[in-house]
Amino acid sequence: MKVSQGAPGAKILAFGHYQPSKVLTNDDLSKTMETSDEWIQSRVGIKERRIAESESEIDLAVQAGEKALAASGLLPADIDLVVVATCTLETQIPNAAGRVAARLGIGAPGALDVNTACSGFCYALAVADDAIRAGSATHVLVIGTEKFSPWIDWTDRSTAVIFADGAGAAVVGPAETPGIGPVVWGSAGDKADAIMVKDRHSFLKQEGQTVFRWATTALHPVARLACERAGVDPAELAAFVPHQANVRIIEAIARRIGADNAVVAKDIVLSGNTSAASIPMALSRMIERGEVPSGGLALLLGFGAGLTYAGQVIEIP
Repeated sequence: MKVSQGAPGAKILAFGHYQPSKVLTNDDLSKTMETSDEWIQSRVGIKERRIAESESEIDLAVQAGEKALAASGLLPADIDLVVVATCTLETQIPNAAGRVAARLGIGAPGALDVNTACSGFCYALAVADDAIRAGSATHVLVIGTEKFSPWIDWTDRSTAVIFADGAGAAVVGPAETPGIGPVVWGSAGDKADAIMVKDRHSFLKQEGQTVFRWATTALHPVARLACERAGVDPAELAAFVPHQANVRIIEAIARRIGADNAVVAKDIVLSGNTSAASIPMALSRMIERGEVPSGGLALLLGFGAGLTYAGQVIEIP
């Protein structure tokens, strides 16, 4: 039996992101439920979020993927694997990856979806990294896309003020020197009921305090271990890009990992919680604004429903 041999490592070549045009502010929400701009900002740190009206989660993914491809300098024909992280598909069959690939003109790639909700992009990136190093793929398009708006009860302020729609993407290719560190991933399935959609006729529900306590106590060791496995001191990080769940969670984890020189992503303020899309979208926007240096190191940390988590250190393209 002959076993294929892949590249010594993999790295992210480029990012791209896309958000729908409709902006929903806290003041807009206060007209339909008992809430206020002050209440929302004090609890989750969000000022506004984007909502897709006629666009689907596939449309969002295609837009972000197209931008990442263009930024990478590659052609659709160069991509041989597409991995889409999402938990908000309207239907489970067919999957998102095959449809996104076809819309982008990527011919006959491997195509798979990953559903670990808010940690999905980090899981999908780990799959891409492993596939390239194993020789199963050469160039991979990784996309996090979510359209939460149809899954939200817009009278429930525990969820309606938080979740939003959007997509972020990355093109991953081979590298002589690894640009993606070892993934640290895991789950706390005993707490899975803390964030859930009960059935196909239900809306998303979450136990906010349960998730908050778990995130602020269990995840900073995961972040530090991801740095350790990559051989990186947290003080060397140029950026810390956690899942955009809640500003208070982001700040609590950032304080405890010792990344004192890192720019901390807080894209949630203007984008809301976009689950699997939040990490690539946040970092793509930071790169676009010139807030992080090319070649610098960023720690990614995804966490959420499942409860699942995953993190890795990457080199910023």
